[in-house]
Amino acid sequence: MIRRRRALRALAVAVAAVPAFACAASAQGLGRGKGNSGPPPVEDRPKIDEKAYKAALDRIPVPDEKYDPWSGARARAPAKPPKKKN
Repeated sequence: MIRRRRALRALAVAVAAVPAFACAASAQGLGRGKGNSGPPPVEDRPKIDEKAYKAALDRIPVPDEKYDPWSGARARAPAKPPKKKN
């Protein structure tokens, strides 16, 4: 009796797991249906205008000081006390 219950439980788990794996595979494009066709052909891509690209790069302003992305996360450094003369 106990063996039969264990066998039925294992069968139920297996039956429930198969559709779950099938859904995951189809969501990743591994299931049935149309596969990836790859990147578009090179002829269909627009040509890059080198002069316009370099002109756009020249229009980007140069910052006065280096950007610190963590400036808001760090506490400001405390002011250093003046050195005492002995």
